[in-house]
Amino acid sequence: MLSAAFIHFPLPIEQGVRWTTDAPFRGTASSIEHFGSIGILAVEMEAAAIYAFAEARDKPVICFAHVTNQMASIEGDFEKGDSNGGDDALQLIYAAAKAWMG
Repeated sequence: MLSAAFIHFPLPIEQGVRWTTDAPFRGTASSIEHFGSIGILAVEMEAAAIYAFAEARDKPVICFAHVTNQMASIEGDFEKGDSNGGDDALQLIYAAAKAWMG
């Protein structure tokens, strides 16, 4: 539904499947390799509760994930950019809301 909202968006946008878990740092090397081999773009834990709510209440949910690290595997991994990523997030939410509202 929102794909067209990001065609000319000035920041990189990746749409796809991500692995939601309650503790990504418990992922084993083989599980990380497996999920990567089937096209999983990211692993995160914050959205698990949002999706549980959506399922329990039968409500649609859109999740925007600002991926900023690679499991803390490189120096500076958690750098989010200007305003801790807030400016970029607001641009993304504005574009999504504009598309949603038509």
